[in-house]
Amino acid sequence: MKSLIQNVIDALALGSLDALFALGIALIFGIMRLINFAHGQLIMLAAYAIILFVGAPWPVLILGTLAVAVIAALAMERIAFRPVRGANPATLLVTSFAISFLVQNLAILILGSTPRSVNVSTTVTESVTIAGLDVSKLDIITVVGTAALLTAVALFLARTRIGVQMRASAEDFAMARLLGVRADAVIATAFGISGVLAGVGALLLVSQTGQVDPNIGLAPVLVAFVATVVGGMSSLVGAVLGGYLLGSLTVAMQVVLPLGVRSYRDAIVYAIVIVVLVTRPDGLIVAKSARTRV
Repeated sequence: MKSLIQNVIDALALGSLDALFALGIALIFGIMRLINFAHGQLIMLAAYAIILFVGAPWPVLILGTLAVAVIAALAMERIAFRPVRGANPATLLVTSFAISFLVQNLAILILGSTPRSVNVSTTVTESVTIAGLDVSKLDIITVVGTAALLTAVALFLARTRIGVQMRASAEDFAMARLLGVRADAVIATAFGISGVLAGVGALLLVSQTGQVDPNIGLAPVLVAFVATVVGGMSSLVGAVLGGYLLGSLTVAMQVVLPLGVRSYRDAIVYAIVIVVLVTRPDGLIVAKSARTRV
């Protein structure tokens, strides 16, 4: 029973991290139909910002990291994506790749490619005993913090004026603009929120791994993209669900696979993802906007 509970906690922690990154991808895609692969560079910039603020009080560390991620996200939107907003999806996709490679190579030139060790806090890596089970504080922070952040995003989208406009834009961006929705404000807000999600994700990721390098955002953004596709493109709920399912599936394969086959865990996970997409090519949850386009 203890082993089962531990595996559930591990699945929730990994799924929470995947859900954070997937939601950042889904937010931008829902409004702009843009798969922003440069989201990985937001994670990377936030991770390097942690190095600057390590040793400062917790509020300064968190707010400073989030500020860097949000400013970088807004700069990306204003400088790179706004001029090509009306272009076809292929142009937007190429732009996202161009920004991704540009920022990553600038980081390598300026900061170097050697991984840097970062000790965010020894406190969060400690374990606490709950009902006779040793649980990492970081896992608890990841699960609880992600739940709180996802709830805050949901309330923002449901209760605020700009949030309602973002939902309307995700349904039909052209019609929303005809009804008076300001495109610049809506898209900038979406990028800002994606920056917050990238910053929080970077804090949790660096706390887990203890190191930062220019490639730190590559794997998370690829996993986030897969989770978004599995959950359903344009569906924020689907993106979160896909993140938790992918995290749970990864932990499950780690537990059930024989030791000799465990190195093929990721290959087996993505084979299962292919099977899911073959049976449900539109993802687990099809958004209204996707049904309308069909």
